[in-house]
Amino acid sequence: MDLDFLKPLLAHPGPWASVFVETGRATEDGAKIQKLRDRAVLGQLVDEGADPATLRALAQRLGAEPASGAPPGRALFATDGAVVLDLPLGVAPPAAEVTWTGLPHIAPLIFLRGDEPRCRVALIDRTGADLEEWGPLGREPAGQVEGEEWQGRGHRSMPQDRYAWHYSNKVEDAWEETADVIAAELARRCPQDGSTLLVLAGDARERKAVRERLPQGLASVTVEVEHGSRASGGSTEHLAREVDAARDRFARERVRHALDAFHAGRGRPGEHRETTVDTGPGPAAEGVPAVVEAAREHQVATLLLGREASDAGRPVWVGSGAYDIALGRTEARGWGYGGTEEARADDALLRACVAADSEVLVIPEGMRGPAGGLGAVLRWTPGPTP
Repeated sequence: MDLDFLKPLLAHPGPWASVFVETGRATEDGAKIQKLRDRAVLGQLVDEGADPATLRALAQRLGAEPASGAPPGRALFATDGAVVLDLPLGVAPPAAEVTWTGLPHIAPLIFLRGDEPRCRVALIDRTGADLEEWGPLGREPAGQVEGEEWQGRGHRSMPQDRYAWHYSNKVEDAWEETADVIAAELARRCPQDGSTLLVLAGDARERKAVRERLPQGLASVTVEVEHGSRASGGSTEHLAREVDAARDRFARERVRHALDAFHAGRGRPGEHRETTVDTGPGPAAEGVPAVVEAAREHQVATLLLGREASDAGRPVWVGSGAYDIALGRTEARGWGYGGTEEARADDALLRACVAADSEVLVIPEGMRGPAGGLGAVLRWTPGPTP
């Protein structure tokens, strides 16, 4: 999971109100249930010491929610009289969760949003492509690519006259140029760091031509599907099923690849190997002490979280900086952190990962992850001290 959407949380010191609630109610008493829910949320924050300005901001935001037609859930993060993030959730929280803490309580969000990768879909024909962004809450337009205009575009059959050969070649030349334009635009718009799945839909010949022109890094995370068309009014049911299946395969493969790198680089539990910089997959850290050390040094490439991680709620001490993490108060003071306070290990590590542009992957059931449910694949580790 890419954590860029959480960067606004780094700009505020806190303390934070973190609220996870169910919102998608279409029943007759939905409005009444919503009022009771809002009262319970605000009452709990009052009991935990939230300031009046932040309570008012949350009350206003929750009260403006429609009684029907809302997404299944919402996550809100508020501080200093403002709601900094209001995120729709594709899955309703199993129960309302409300906290008032020094750090935003990010951890539940990682599991509620799921590990669905970013996905771009290109609906291709001989005249261009429609681009779409597919996320947990559906699909959104992401622009168009149009090829060079020529009067013969779009016709595969040749006219039966003496200009047939010339006409056919003009059509093919126009399509080759269009395929070049589409591939170049996809390369410009799509990240090539392996985190985003690209799905090509449309006619088989056009899909293949575009894929052959993609840069290797993007082509390696590109799949083709049989259904989907630029034509208006076409059914998207089959396309949606194919895209969902491709996203699921892609997500599981990314986790499997990360776990392979983790197990290959893992040292003894609670330690990470002291290896020099390597061109292959980085070594691994396992357990709170090792992962905290790696996060403090900006070394985490991928944080691995198990759904039942016993280490996730372990207390650590944090300072005002995103990388200010220590195992205890004495260590935090030794590092010279200002404004130290206790926090959950998962929230502190996730804050560091947001700042370091690290990714986070949730380990599915059935896959062997780190002991205690908390580990990391590292970008690098320092060599042994002489």
